[in-house]
This record gives sequence, C-alpha cells and structure tokens, in this order.
Amino acid sequence: MDLFAARTPPHQPLAARMRPASLDEYAGQQHLLGPGRPLRVALEQGALHSMIFWGPPGVGKTTLAKLLATLADAHFVTISAVLAGVKDIRLAVDQARQHAAQNGRQTILFVDEVHRFNKAQQDAFLPYVEDGTLLFIGATTENPSFELNNALLSRARIYVLKALDEQALDALLSRALADEQRGLGQHQLTISAEARSILIGAADGDARRLLNLLEIAADLVADGGSIDVELVGDLLNDNRRRFDKGGEAFYDQISALHKSVRGSDPDASLYWYARMIDGGCDPLYIARRVVRMASEDIGNADPRALTLCLNAWDVQERLGSPEGELAVAQAIVYLACAPKSNAVYMGYKMALQDVAGQPSLEPPLHLRNAPTKLMKELGYSQGYRYAHDEPEAYAAGEDYFPEEMQPRRYYQPVNRGLELKIGQKLEYLRGLDAASTSKRRPEQP
Repeated sequence: MDLFAARTPPHQPLAARMRPASLDEYAGQQHLLGPGRPLRVALEQGALHSMIFWGPPGVGKTTLAKLLATLADAHFVTISAVLAGVKDIRLAVDQARQHAAQNGRQTILFVDEVHRFNKAQQDAFLPYVEDGTLLFIGATTENPSFELNNALLSRARIYVLKALDEQALDALLSRALADEQRGLGQHQLTISAEARSILIGAADGDARRLLNLLEIAADLVADGGSIDVELVGDLLNDNRRRFDKGGEAFYDQISALHKSVRGSDPDASLYWYARMIDGGCDPLYIARRVVRMASEDIGNADPRALTLCLNAWDVQERLGSPEGELAVAQAIVYLACAPKSNAVYMGYKMALQDVAGQPSLEPPLHLRNAPTKLMKELGYSQGYRYAHDEPEAYAAGEDYFPEEMQPRRYYQPVNRGLELKIGQKLEYLRGLDAASTSKRRPEQP
C-alpha cells in the first residue's frame, strides 16, 4: 500500500514527497532499526513506548515518528514546541480521549523541538503519559539530559539518531532520481559521479538538505539533461556545514579543539578550528578560548604562550576575518606543540576549595600595612622581613599564610619546559627554609 499516493500533493517539496512509506525505505539508523536492534524489535512485537529521538537535523526524526504511528495504527498528533503551549497539549489530550472512546485507537503525541518547552509545559502532559492517555514521542537536536526534566526523561526511552553516512545518502539520491511517482523519475535526469559526490558531501549527513539541493539542481536543467560539476558548484556558493552556535555541536567541537591542543596534536587542533570557522563560529570566541587554553594547559611550562595568544586575539580584533584567523591558527599550533602543565590551574582550584571551606581568616599582623600610629601600636607590620634585604632576596623560614592555617603547597610544577627550572628553584628555597632557625612561629601539629 502506498501511504503517500492519496495525500502528497504535487507541489510539495521533494524532501516531503520522498518521505519513506515503510521501514524498508527509511535511510540510515540501522543501529536502531536493523534486524534484532532494539527499536525494530519493539515495533515487531507491538510494544511501543514513550521515547525521545535525539539527533542532528535531517536524519529522519519526524519521519520515523510518523512511520511508527502508521505501523501501530495509532492516531498521530504533532505539535511544535516552538509555537505550541499548554492549550495545545490539552487539545491533544482531548483528541486522544475521543479516539480511544470511539475506536479504541491509541494516540501518539509527537512534539518536535521538545527541548524548547519550559518546565511547566513539559509537566503539562506528564500525567497523560503516565496514565496511558498518550504515547509520547519527542524530537530534539539538543542533549536531553541538559534540556529536559528528569520526570520526563524517566518516562521515555532515549534513542540517538546519527547523521546519515555517504552510503545512505547515495541510496536516497538514487531513489529520488528514479522514483516517477514521488521523485524526479519523470524528468529522466542523470548526474555525473563527481557531481553526485559533491552533493552528498555538501549534505553533511542531512537527508533534507541533500534532497533540497537536488531539487534546485533539477529545476535548472531540462528534462533528460545532466546535473554536472559546474552546475553543482554554482549551486553551492555557501557550503557551510551544520553548526548551531548555542547547541550541542558547538560545545562538542570546542571540546574537541581544546582536547586536541591538550593532547599535543597540532593537526587535529587545526582541523577542529577549521570546522568551527567553516560552521560560522565567531572567531573572537575561539580567540578567547585559546587564551584560556594557554593558562589552563600550558601555564608556566611556557609563559610565552599566554602572550602569543593575547596577541593573536588582538590581531583578530584589529584585522577581522579572514586575516585574523591565521594569527589564531598560529597560536593554536604553538599551544599544541608547547610543553604542557596544568600546575597553576590545579593549584588555583585547590586554593579556591580551601577558601570556600574555611571562615574568612585574617592576614597575620606582620603582613599588614601600618600607615597610621594606631596601627603601629596594634602591632601591624611588626616583625615583617623585607625580602630584598634578606640573603638571596628570600626570607627563609617566613610564613605568609593565616595563623590558623598550616602552610599549603598548591603549586606543584611539572618536570617540563620552564617549570622544570621553576621547580628546581622552589626546591632550593624550601631547602633554605629547612635550614633556617629563624622561623616566625613553630609549625602547628
């Protein structure tokens, strides 16, 4: 049975016309729908349950939800979280009750962009999912664990949909060109192997984007014509990849860049930097993050890294794109190749933990300034040893922590880069401390 023959008007976009009519036509997601895989087994056993489809755009989340409703012979209600509110949810509940009373059919409520619902809206349909009035299917491009309520997550199984691979996109393109009823088969078009490869690459795992590009290309050639490389090149004058500046892809890619730098891989670092620039990320955001990397992962192993990164940020601000991006790339490569140390970062975190877990301890009297007579009478600054007047400009045995605290060693230099020398210097100074007999106060037990 052709599910689309009676309901697909000819003016619909190719992507809408080519929605699969069965699971066999569905492209990709074999990790969920292949033989013996979890979702396929649930369908074959008629054991549908509430679920959330998490994946990038154009991978078939809405299509899969519609197919599930068709296979289960369920009433299908769809709402968009971008436009809908609690009133729309109540209307869907009323429809579900009517269909259950009239013909015993179950209702699937499909919520597209479900992460855009606030807590109150998500809570609005929970009771009806709980009592079986509705079977809930949500679709989201964002990480559900960050965007959805725990109460909703506990009532729905999460399925991760992946970007379509080249094989799945190639099969979809071939089917669209050959299908005379829903596709472009009546136009008898051909496409060169190179043009096909470029289109598939430009789709970047997105079936909707592939079909939209193919439809535009088909409109530019006569029946029986050929889609060639030149035509596709003209079509793809802006071929930026999928990139959401505030979403999951954004944080995944900046994380990959940071970890590649930390892992001393300049080539992978350049790749992820190029991916973010290609995707439309603000270069100044990357420049700021690169400065953070210099302090967090390079630190005093190579203090020049911080200056270089600040200079790259300045170049980006002064010259803009694309000239400034080369300076940031230079800084990224330098960081990736530099000796690594997180000693300052870890020491700072330890100091913050101590400060947060203790009362506001006062500085010792000998470390306080005494600009007035009263302060001097109270003992401010008494006993302070001016380091420059001491041998080797170091007051051996001096204690600069609050009197209620044992001295701590937050900063532990690594044996790499300049910190190798810094560590040796600190060990030497600590040796002077040990040899000193002029400690200000005995060490607390």
